[in-house]
Amino acid sequence: MRKKPARLSALLGGACLLAGCASGLQTQALAPAGFDRVTVGGELRQRIERNFDRLETDYYQPDQVYWTEEQSGGWPGDKEGRTILALVLDGRASHREPKYLGELIRLLPEHLNAKGYLGSIHEGEVDEQQLSGHGWLLRGLCEYYAWKQDPQALEIARTIVDSLFVPIASFVDKYPLSDKERIAGTGDMSGSVQNTVGGWRLSSDIGCVFIGMEGLIHSYQYVPSEQSKALIEKLIALFERMDLVGIKAQTHASLTAMRGMLRYAALTGDTTLIPKVETRWKLYKEFGMTENYENYNWFGRYDTWTEPCAIIDSYLVATQLWAVTRNPQYLEDADKIYLNGIAATQRANGGFGCDRPVGVVSPDLAIHADEATWCCTMRGGEGLGRAAEYAYFVEADTVYVPFYHESTLALPDRNIALSQHTGYPFGNRVEFIVTEAPKRAVTLALAVPSYLRPDSVQLPSHSDVSAHFVQGFLRVSGHFDAGDTVALNYGFEPRWVPLENRDIADKTLYKAMYGPLVLGYEADAPLELAGKEFSIVADGPDAFRIEGTEFRLTPLYHLLDPAVSSGANYHRMVTVKMDTATVCLE
Repeated sequence: MRKKPARLSALLGGACLLAGCASGLQTQALAPAGFDRVTVGGELRQRIERNFDRLETDYYQPDQVYWTEEQSGGWPGDKEGRTILALVLDGRASHREPKYLGELIRLLPEHLNAKGYLGSIHEGEVDEQQLSGHGWLLRGLCEYYAWKQDPQALEIARTIVDSLFVPIASFVDKYPLSDKERIAGTGDMSGSVQNTVGGWRLSSDIGCVFIGMEGLIHSYQYVPSEQSKALIEKLIALFERMDLVGIKAQTHASLTAMRGMLRYAALTGDTTLIPKVETRWKLYKEFGMTENYENYNWFGRYDTWTEPCAIIDSYLVATQLWAVTRNPQYLEDADKIYLNGIAATQRANGGFGCDRPVGVVSPDLAIHADEATWCCTMRGGEGLGRAAEYAYFVEADTVYVPFYHESTLALPDRNIALSQHTGYPFGNRVEFIVTEAPKRAVTLALAVPSYLRPDSVQLPSHSDVSAHFVQGFLRVSGHFDAGDTVALNYGFEPRWVPLENRDIADKTLYKAMYGPLVLGYEADAPLELAGKEFSIVADGPDAFRIEGTEFRLTPLYHLLDPAVSSGANYHRMVTVKMDTATVCLE
């Protein structure tokens, strides 16, 4: 038997949905359930499979991955590392064996130089692009080892650390932190070396040395040494001194540094790094994030382009911050980044491309590059793979569901298994069927972000099963039987939201949102609405209109839509100027 669905307001006595949501460091970060325990279906499965297929086309097969330094545009290790990392994570998330991954690893030693890394040997100088590329290579090797337990991968990683990274220690304090020492306003979608200062060959991707740092930190988990530890801490201190906005740092590099700091905090227990990342994350949201939760490629350079590499980094940082603070705001950030940023930039062929940024300069979303084959398509493998991994987190006998995806979870060590069925953010229901249950009480914690209206909850008939809200989650606790169903019925309200970048001075500009989804409309110029209130009316799950006008709104989210391409002249206006409006603030 099942209980009749109960109105949540009655069930919970009108409790605040974000009750107890104060941010604060926890004694231990929440951990994902693990790739081998989660199987995703639905739209996330489609995205992973399409990206995986793209990464097994000719361009990413072994004879095309190992480029000369000239072919790489001065980024030795970059394509190699990103490809290995993407294949590992697509493979683990889909439970499908990559066709060419083993061959990539086998061929790697043949391409290493006399010191055991890729590219030129720069005696007396440091090439930050080389460090950045090898940051990806170290990460790929570490993830490959974590999956396949191949000791050769760690030996190569150890040599890279000892031969390429450790010798730069004396150069760290000479890294220029002033924009006056750099060539300003330069760089294309693939950065390039600009000038040399203090022995550093500097990239137009300002701060990309910290992408190398994140790989070094990852390697420290598997091949630790006192020398690498000392270098990591010098590089973290360097990043903490960098004025990201003042120097116009690359947002991708900055977010990668934040991920590195979170990883190092987890490895060492140094929780003082967490609030420092929180401060930098706030800065990114205020000056580096677009109005549809993509990114500006550099802080303060608003007329450039977005980059899925950074969008994916931002999704990872936000989720990882939630895991260590339990602050539900970070989950809301991640949810909106996935649905409006990652989903908007994945192309029909499974790759990822760059957009025109919505916000300070441009009122509309348009295509800047159909696909960034040399970087973003591979980064998509980590973004989508982590989305699968982040579907469930586990702590003792509590299973957290921070994001909703069609999926199954099996925890044989806890005698817990369940299946999830949902069309989120479309539809109005997420349902969990318990397929295996222990004899002890357990808790299923379901995310309830502030923009989600929980209408009712369906619980099993057992008298000891109850529900209450804690830190942005509906916690359903008690003894379950196999076959029990827990379901949350929900809705969203369309609303106007002020633009969020702090450099936007015009406070009469708004964007339309439906739950976590940013809505856009087809027009040649931004709307200017005046004289009365203009409500947003929902005509369906993906069809909206501005009442009293002819304008229709649709989500910028799409699932591999071929029309989202430069060839189809795709663009959607996002901003609306109005003197009065029905504004429901988040």
